[in-house]
Amino acid sequence: MSPADGPRGRVRKRPVTVVVVEGNKTQRALLCRVLQAEGDIEVVGMATTADEAVAVVKATAPKVVTLDLQIDGGGINAITELVRTRTTPVLVLSVAVQGAWATRAVDALAAGAAEVLPKPIRWDDAAQRGLRDEIRRLAGVRVRPAATTAVVNPPARQSGSEPSVPPDRLVAIAASTGGPVALAHVLSKLDGVNAPVLVVQHLHPDFVTGFVSWIGKSSALPVKAATHGERLKGGVVYIAPGGVHLRVGVSSTVVLDPSPDDAIHRPSADELFHSVAANAGAHAVGVLLTGMGADGAAGLLAIQAAGGTTIAQDEATSAVYGMPRAAAKLGAAGRVLPLDRIGEAVVAACGRPRRDAKPKP
Repeated sequence: MSPADGPRGRVRKRPVTVVVVEGNKTQRALLCRVLQAEGDIEVVGMATTADEAVAVVKATAPKVVTLDLQIDGGGINAITELVRTRTTPVLVLSVAVQGAWATRAVDALAAGAAEVLPKPIRWDDAAQRGLRDEIRRLAGVRVRPAATTAVVNPPARQSGSEPSVPPDRLVAIAASTGGPVALAHVLSKLDGVNAPVLVVQHLHPDFVTGFVSWIGKSSALPVKAATHGERLKGGVVYIAPGGVHLRVGVSSTVVLDPSPDDAIHRPSADELFHSVAANAGAHAVGVLLTGMGADGAAGLLAIQAAGGTTIAQDEATSAVYGMPRAAAKLGAAGRVLPLDRIGEAVVAACGRPRRDAKPKP
């Protein structure tokens, strides 16, 4: 009977293989115990430095890599090299992404990490289950290198030039895995857009402040975290906070709401897109970028049904072709474009409604 066979010839599901990259011996041993506690995850290699990580991953070809940023040779360097040479998703698990170090989480995501989680102070049952669930979620993902790098010198904008009254157009952009670099590139191209731009990026709540600061260095428009009840202004980018859904309310106001709390993602791309479809109709512009899963596909279809413009990133330039693929399968993407062309398409769409657009009810 082969190792893959169970009792009476039944085939057992192969375990999810993981390489643990961790410089601290105690933490390394702890992570191995936590990961292997339920039998369906197997640690097939360990490394303590960036160079070792690359070599061990090459030798073992795991499904997922967990990586601490505080390793010899640099965690960011390890991520960059792993993503350049492998399609294996990297899960950053580190204390060096919390508090004053939160911007390092965004740097890790920009380098190509599939997900970043703060290492818990206490590995209670919930923390252990959460880590194993995340490993299982990432196991089927294959990550491509970013098709471009974030622009850090966007076109100069005129201070104080943002209009005080929002136009009737609304732009909504959503992304997940691979999103920070993709968003930075798209936002760098939006110079002159006179419409509110609302953004959902799947991100741990602890990292939103750092993300807003980081993305602001690339954006051609001012960037801020959205706050409940504020009136939307044209030419401003609003980033969804963590743990709540971002929606557009009556009179072009921001609505932040944790319900439904059973959504896979909070904030959810679908929740944003549905609200934009309802409030902007034919004047809505929806953009779905790289990411795992299907969040945003149904909402993008709602924007299209309302007569708005819908754009999805193509497979070749997506780090993970999950969310855009789901939208394309639904027929929700009016245009499927490479990343380099999405910004200009948004600018063009903001100039006028689609010719065949349905009037807003």
